[in-house]
Amino acid sequence: MTGRMLSEKTGGIGWMTFSNPTKRNAMSLEMWGAMEAILADFQADPAIRVVVMQGDGDRAFVSGADISQFEKSRSDAESAAAYAAVSDSARAMLNAFDKPLIALIRGYCLGGGLGIAMAADIRFAASDARFGIPAANLGAAYSSDSLRRLVGLVGPAAAKDILFSARRLEAEEALRLGLVSRLCAPEALEAEVRAYATLLAQKAPLSLRASKAIVNELMKPESAQDAAMMRGHVETCFNSADYTEGRRAFMEKRSPVFQGR
Repeated sequence: MTGRMLSEKTGGIGWMTFSNPTKRNAMSLEMWGAMEAILADFQADPAIRVVVMQGDGDRAFVSGADISQFEKSRSDAESAAAYAAVSDSARAMLNAFDKPLIALIRGYCLGGGLGIAMAADIRFAASDARFGIPAANLGAAYSSDSLRRLVGLVGPAAAKDILFSARRLEAEEALRLGLVSRLCAPEALEAEVRAYATLLAQKAPLSLRASKAIVNELMKPESAQDAAMMRGHVETCFNSADYTEGRRAFMEKRSPVFQGR
């Protein structure tokens, strides 16, 4: 059993589920490929305003890579490169996804699973969730992209502690360090995420897209920032029908209905 990816669309929200429950939703090669296809579908669908990622069941978000595949698919540099071509393509799609992305985290969120969660814009976690990067226990190393996100969230000293020790972090520490955005009681987590995602789905899509793109760009060194791209997003918003609708709705004291154009 290599696991599978599940997708669902409800009320402007795309739900993407990592489903490999017998292995705590560990990522297989097949799941990486399916994840890219789901994200491409959500990206192309204008009715989808926000996406929520979650694990199947309450034991794990994603517990890392499916190590049982390593003997066959990552046994040497050549096979590891072929594996990376698939997983890197999916990660590139995840990183380039321009709609709000939420991670709903239950149970274990480890290694590559934490890397996936860190690609989200907002991370909601159950109060009994556990986090960690076990690279030092496996003789592995994580990509500069994932580590850049980790350092950006928790700072260099905490990042080194997490990497050097390969220890498990409880949810309260993850919240204190900035690794997660909000904690919820396990039984309330899905309802909290659904309510937040529904709220975002009602906002102006072009505005959310601009905010995400500009904040991400500002995380780069100033010399590497694309000022023209950021100005373009601002101009697109002010020239949009949604901006006209937002102004009219405010004056008419009603809720705006945004079309994403």
